[in-house]
Amino acid sequence: MLVVAGSFLFSGCEQKDSFSASENEAVAYSQTSRIRGLDPGISGEVSSSLAISRLYEGLLQYDYLARPYKVIPLLAESMPEISDDGLVYTFKIRKGIYFHDNPCFPEGKGRELVADDFVYSIKRVADVKNSSSGFWAFNKRIKGIDVFHETSKDSAKTDYDFPVEGLKAVDSHTLQITLTEPYPQLLYILAMHYSFAVPREAVEYYGKAFVNNPVGTGPYELVEWRRNSRIEFIRSPKWAETGRMETYPSAGTPEEEAAGLLADAGKPIPFIDRVVQYVIDDSTTSWMMFLSGQLGSSGISRDNWDAVITGDKELSDSLESRGIKLVSSPTLDVYYLGFNWEDPVVGHSRDPEQAMRNRKLRQALSCAFNFDQMNQFMNNRLYPLDGPIPQPLDGSLKEASPYAFSLEKARQLLVEAGYPDGIDSATGRRLELTMELGSATANTRQMMELMADMYQKIGIVLKASYNTWPSFIEKMNRRQAQLFQLGWVADYPDAENFLQLFYSKNESPGPNHANYRNTEIDRMYEQIRTMLPSPERTAIYEQMAGIIIEDCPWIFLYQPMDFGLTHRWVENYNTHAFPYGMGKYRRINTAAREEWFRTYGDSKPDMTGDE
Repeated sequence: MLVVAGSFLFSGCEQKDSFSASENEAVAYSQTSRIRGLDPGISGEVSSSLAISRLYEGLLQYDYLARPYKVIPLLAESMPEISDDGLVYTFKIRKGIYFHDNPCFPEGKGRELVADDFVYSIKRVADVKNSSSGFWAFNKRIKGIDVFHETSKDSAKTDYDFPVEGLKAVDSHTLQITLTEPYPQLLYILAMHYSFAVPREAVEYYGKAFVNNPVGTGPYELVEWRRNSRIEFIRSPKWAETGRMETYPSAGTPEEEAAGLLADAGKPIPFIDRVVQYVIDDSTTSWMMFLSGQLGSSGISRDNWDAVITGDKELSDSLESRGIKLVSSPTLDVYYLGFNWEDPVVGHSRDPEQAMRNRKLRQALSCAFNFDQMNQFMNNRLYPLDGPIPQPLDGSLKEASPYAFSLEKARQLLVEAGYPDGIDSATGRRLELTMELGSATANTRQMMELMADMYQKIGIVLKASYNTWPSFIEKMNRRQAQLFQLGWVADYPDAENFLQLFYSKNESPGPNHANYRNTEIDRMYEQIRTMLPSPERTAIYEQMAGIIIEDCPWIFLYQPMDFGLTHRWVENYNTHAFPYGMGKYRRINTAAREEWFRTYGDSKPDMTGDE
């Protein structure tokens, strides 16, 4: 195996490494970022979460095909029984689910999953000694969990037999969760890796080394993990041994059927026997590996965009002719430019007249933001964001913002704010604003130059303050920014997850880094955070969005589109905003891959961008 620029390359159509694939074995080769750990209760970044979701499972999971996104049973027999007051969730756990064989169990044989495994696993997240990044999901939500959290500070060894009122194994296969108040988002939380089942035997057997020795119930088991270079998984033999029969979704839309996403409906999963992932730091290396068929899928870098995608956002003929497919969909991410509510110029004021002028200024700055220009800079892979809730979530507004791009309106609002042509009428000086940024990369600097040019058109000077990420976050937490640029990636598909960014009790160092305060927004947020999905809740979402747009604590920049490429032998490839555990539905068509290598293995595509 040849190592190039810290990455692995392998040759020919066999694509075999030190763990040789058998003749009919379906092997998926892909790229990953550095994986910090494989402990569901502790590891939190995306690359670790994706790896963890191959090995471990929870009560619920996301439906692979359904849009809007929804959760469905996984280790639970069915969706829970919920009490009328929305406080008690009762889950029946499937029988015949077993942990992988491991030396931590008697005679090395994995035992059956029981309700106590979920009680133990959630307690691990609440254990202070574990420093879990996921305690926010249960903190002040489950009855007694905060008492356990505090108690775990007191002794050298945490007592996991300490009772938590809201976590109860009613019997071996019945779990009951009791909340302090209604928490409709709990179902989404139970599909996150923080809620995955971990056997107590494994944690106690491996101790601190448990992070490197996963023992789950998932479709794959860990074969080898070389930190910062490669990780390999194999289909769990425990599934076949115990007769576990998971199947591909059997329902979908006509569009999904036309795209071939229902060809495997009802068939047993997983389809892939082995997964090999490489840490590849250099984008050029990963791109060449994809073009040569050594990786099944790829993103599209900004530098390669024009050679890959046409002006109509179609795949170039040279790549399409090689059996490469383009997949795209909007993400549930939002990017924004925030105003510090405590800043005397762009923030709020106790003086009603000054508060109105400051709001007019924020609205003017919003009207000066040219989405089309930014979209062109970003290779036309952005979706306009007209409010705090991204499409297609309930509550997202269908009409354009009243403060969308309009230089004429921006100039008029500047006059009303007391800054005609960008000149402060009180001092006679040109208005200068400073924006904090979390990096100083070439791309960030170019984007900043573009933004500065936008505001120069209305006579305002926008200056950049470049920071390392830690120093940027420190400024956010200390409320030292005037303007700043940030993004938010959805934790779950509910507008509440975005509206919390405007709740005053979440101000810095919480996620409300604009430090926005509005008593009406606070009142409505406290109302909707405990409401189940309903037309009434959606109506409140829309009302909140309207108030936030008018107050303008953010300039709503954009919602990114997700673009990627796959080879034709990667089947059932469906983009998903919550991809954790979704890889088990994909298929590698080994015959199609071998045919591709026979046809294109030694050729190179035309990457000039000329059609």
